[in-house]
Amino acid sequence: MLNRRNLLKSFGIAAVATTLPEISVTAKANENSVKPIVVSTWNFGIAANADAWKILNAGGRALDAVEAGAKVPEADPNNQSVGLGGLPDCDGIVSLDACIMDENGNCSSVMALENIVHAVSVARKVMERSPHVQIAGTGALQFALSQGFTKEDLLTEASRKAWEKWKSENHYEPIKQNVGHDTIGILAIDAAGNLSGACTTSGLAWKYHGRVGDSPIIGAGLFVDNEVGAACATGKGESVVKICGSHTIVELMRQGATPQAACQEAVKRIAKKQKDYRDFQVAFLAINRNGEAGAFAIQKGFQYAKTTSSGSELVNGMSLL
Repeated sequence: MLNRRNLLKSFGIAAVATTLPEISVTAKANENSVKPIVVSTWNFGIAANADAWKILNAGGRALDAVEAGAKVPEADPNNQSVGLGGLPDCDGIVSLDACIMDENGNCSSVMALENIVHAVSVARKVMERSPHVQIAGTGALQFALSQGFTKEDLLTEASRKAWEKWKSENHYEPIKQNVGHDTIGILAIDAAGNLSGACTTSGLAWKYHGRVGDSPIIGAGLFVDNEVGAACATGKGESVVKICGSHTIVELMRQGATPQAACQEAVKRIAKKQKDYRDFQVAFLAINRNGEAGAFAIQKGFQYAKTTSSGSELVNGMSLL
């Protein structure tokens, strides 16, 4: 029979192991010497990546990079899916959804925010200057104003005319409309090997007032896990929410799937469970902590922008159909 001294001796290795300090996520990332990368959805991601890359290339934080990148389409009045100039709801009101998530799992979002161009920046303020994760509607606007943001009319003349045309032709039936939609999701890894992500959108055109899609929902439109990778979504938000799309992809990568295979599996789950999948578009974009990227969509035509030290490129994503 082992006495106390022999028992401790026999478990010596285990005892040492349990007293070792945990290796931080940042330290693990630094050991891998991952090079900076930023990816974002759709062709307007090239311009978004350019601003994000300025920060990454200077050794800045991924969180700052994704915010800077997301602000580019938000301020572009010609982009009718994001921010200023976004297509309005069925009442002619432009409302925005956005979220952001950092390497430590901190996250936040704003939903149905009106009259503020940079919803992604308001979301970051929610994360850093409030005890909350989500703020919606008039409360989100009130919070934004308290943080120094200024009100601006987001409905441009072009979007107003598009809304009036839709209203005259569709008899105010938003639920029957299924127009294309191009949310921007942006994911980055910085020189320290840390990940962050952001999503921002004006939501589905002609939606019911107050409708919220997947973009501001952590785990649906965006999810970041610094030990694994990050994922974001674009397209019909209702379909993404039903499978917790971005979280699903990150968990698949945790189990060993590549970003490409994980995105493909998420799309297959939508197709399996949602019988009308041929009638809409959903696309996923992901990166793992090694800097590998992948994407997959239901319909053809999805593209994503990828920027590294080698330059920028527009990549055609694979699709189910």
